[in-house]
Amino acid sequence: MQQKLNILLITSDQQRGDCYGFEGRKVKTPHLDDLARDGTRFSACITPNVVCQPSRASMLTGLLPLTHGVGDNGIDLPPETGRAGFAGTLAAHGYKTGLIGKAHFSTSHTLAPTGTPECRASSAHFGPDWYGPYMGFEHVELMLEGHNQWPPMKPPAGQHYEHWYHADGRGDERTRLYSTRLPPLSSAVQTWHSALPAAWHNSTWIGNQTIEYLRNNKDQPFCLWASFPDPHHPFDAPEPWSRLHHPDEVDLPQHRNLDLDKRPWWHRTSLEGKPVTIEKFRKEREEFSRIPVQSDEQLRQLIANYYGMISLIDHNVGRIMIALQELGLAENTLVIYTTDHGDWLGDHGLLLKGPMMYEGLLRVGMIMKGPGIPAGHVVSDPVSTLDLMDTMCDYTGASPQGPLHSRSLRPLIEGRGSRDFAYNEWDLRASRCGVDLRLRTVRTRDCKMTVELNSEAGELYDLSDDPGEMVNRYDDPAYAAARQEMRDMISSRPQDCRQTPLEQVGMA
Repeated sequence: MQQKLNILLITSDQQRGDCYGFEGRKVKTPHLDDLARDGTRFSACITPNVVCQPSRASMLTGLLPLTHGVGDNGIDLPPETGRAGFAGTLAAHGYKTGLIGKAHFSTSHTLAPTGTPECRASSAHFGPDWYGPYMGFEHVELMLEGHNQWPPMKPPAGQHYEHWYHADGRGDERTRLYSTRLPPLSSAVQTWHSALPAAWHNSTWIGNQTIEYLRNNKDQPFCLWASFPDPHHPFDAPEPWSRLHHPDEVDLPQHRNLDLDKRPWWHRTSLEGKPVTIEKFRKEREEFSRIPVQSDEQLRQLIANYYGMISLIDHNVGRIMIALQELGLAENTLVIYTTDHGDWLGDHGLLLKGPMMYEGLLRVGMIMKGPGIPAGHVVSDPVSTLDLMDTMCDYTGASPQGPLHSRSLRPLIEGRGSRDFAYNEWDLRASRCGVDLRLRTVRTRDCKMTVELNSEAGELYDLSDDPGEMVNRYDDPAYAAARQEMRDMISSRPQDCRQTPLEQVGMA
């Protein structure tokens, strides 16, 4: 029996921390529920940034966004920084390393070709026989985005999923089916029942390729990241998954009215300000990323489809877990399930994501199962997906290649020590909403505070008394001590931010 512990990291994209069956919502996740029952979950885990590229770069590197340099979407992770992340570190420690699915360490929609395998304008240069290395991963099987607002690109453009999708010459037929909206038609924004057969969906492909990777590498220590691009919008699950949850039975947010007059100034600006960027990207920001308030009926349709996307991922997680068992790998593999960030999903009248750090967006699920991980255990300390890097090093005995912000979760799993807070940072450029923002957030067990450093405006919510985040206590004298304590937490961030901001090369 091999001695080194395998690592299998499975992620979704834009999955709220409460959208698991074990969290009490009416989403069907039987395999993830089993994973939580058999392992340890973190009930107060947050993301270090609430959009894709910064959060994924932090998961890989164990560094905060303003240190690795990817402060927002549209900024590419420097390859040398990526190679020093957990994949490169474990490869140097004798592991086979792989990534299957959505990477998003580099920008897809760019102002000009950037030469990376994830750039739509550069992907054709890599060819069908290219499988890495990339960002420390020796073997990669990628897709470009995986969010089907943009159908899979035709070869020679695209990457491994796109090449497979079009390989038999029937890709155009599949794309026609994908864009076919089956009845009953939904009036909810970016929501439809897709006619694409589930066998051709990218969630199924990731499940297939992950199992194939496990078969091919079962006799040597491996670290594999299986990265699903759903339930990111558009909300377009294929049948029968799109109909698995009836709209009349899904959970609606308790507070679903847009209440901008009660919020700090940047909330309104982020929804109404004019992005400073090229016309194509400006329209994309305003028409695709800013969603009008939906009626209750529309929200039900959208949420039901969102749940279906999660259930399709859950189904493939079950397939992967069965493969681990059948291949004799289950007893020597640390399985981690998490996501990059959440989705407002109607909270406060909002959908998708942006600079409003409500719990639906900031809090994410994280589950771990494997040797030495207690079953049925819940860690309630505030932690972050930033902590994955040092956790993997701790369990495998690998040595990080440089200083980290990441801190191993192993002591918390084993009942040693505690955490006072988790931290999130986001510097938004005017390309998003017409003004630069510098946001810093801390999440403790009971409270959460966000400060915009340029204006010193802020918001503070007492989550123990006000879980719906309805009353901003930032200027409440009764919370002055809590406010100062959390300001001190923000100030405790290491002073190692990148001095020269990286160039923004595109939108996302």
